Amino acid sequence: MESIVLTKQQARKIILEAAGLARKAQFGTGAEAVYQVIDHLGFVQLDTNYVVERAHHHVMAARIPDYQLEWLTDLCEDGRVFEYMTSDAGFLPMHDFRFSLPVKEAFKVHSRPFTQAEQKLMREILDQVERDGPVKVGDFENDRQEASSGWWDWRPAKVVLERLYFTGSLMISRTKAFQKIYDLPINLVPQDTDVSVPTDEEYARFVIRRTLGALGIASAKEIAWRARRVKGNLVKKQLEIMTSSKELKRVTVDDLKGPFYMLPGQKTNIQLSNDVFILSPFDVLNVFRHRLKDFFNFDYQIECFVPAPKRLYGYFSLPILAGETFIARMDAKADRKQKELIVHNLHFEAVDLDKSTIEKLIQALKAFVRFNKCRTITFTKSNKKTYLQAIRKGLSE
Repeated sequence: MESIVLTKQQARKIILEAAGLARKAQFGTGAEAVYQVIDHLGFVQLDTNYVVERAHHHVMAARIPDYQLEWLTDLCEDGRVFEYMTSDAGFLPMHDFRFSLPVKEAFKVHSRPFTQAEQKLMREILDQVERDGPVKVGDFENDRQEASSGWWDWRPAKVVLERLYFTGSLMISRTKAFQKIYDLPINLVPQDTDVSVPTDEEYARFVIRRTLGALGIASAKEIAWRARRVKGNLVKKQLEIMTSSKELKRVTVDDLKGPFYMLPGQKTNIQLSNDVFILSPFDVLNVFRHRLKDFFNFDYQIECFVPAPKRLYGYFSLPILAGETFIARMDAKADRKQKELIVHNLHFEAVDLDKSTIEKLIQALKAFVRFNKCRTITFTKSNKKTYLQAIRKGLSE
């Protein structure tokens, strides 16, 4: 079957435009731009790590220069966006709600059976929510019978609430402090939302189109990741069918093992603005480590999951992108009491930076300080003293 042949540079540009990182404000500005980002990407990953501002807000701020945290909350409250665990936990456009149903069914079928005690507690919690309204974990007494054995050793009420959420009996909204509020779907899903269960073929085709819309170019393995919780899904089979019917294009990229796929309407002559973006580790661009290495020659790993003695760059290093090149990674922490962004390590990659790129990096750092509600920024360590000196000077002007 004939393939489109792309250079790595062409592929990078397609990937960046699909990710919304071809230029600043690619989706516009203001509150509506937040919805446009979520609707285009189809899924924005949520993370609770609060070393700097949380990942889902970080994703927005990287793409929307005037982003305000409450805009995402407003979209959820307006019923235009909902939170759920698909491949990972994140925010999705409400008009995709029906495609969360196969995942919920998969949780019902493949999760371990409830114990009798959990079944009883489940009925009690559902009765309480139906009778009295939404609940939080803190609304229940500590019902643990034994001492906790670790981070993921949830007490029974938390286990049941999360299972009810995974299987779709309850949905989640959030307090301003980011605590989960569990409520009935009827209270959070607008009445005109399509809640019909898609066929296996519909679900697979949805995943393929949504994933390629966000990634631009992707392998079968990367596409199937979005459907990984639905065992026996038809993603790989539908890839072949859709390619044969020319609903997809098969792509070959120079020096990379394929095949890759992209949507037929995808442009290949993309111009980048060469703006600088400080990115979240959980940004859609950074989800697949091998993809960053293959297409961008950037060997990146988030090291908060790595034992401290084995970390190379820091606990929560943030990739920094300039145009189509990753130029640095920044291990940063927001000291919210002192309103200071502390950069433990600003490590530059083996690339030469011109004056224009340094200036754009300075502006990106200033914006990142404001985004984290800080007033000052301090640097502890860097491997390029001349670059750091220019940055410090630029920040002080």
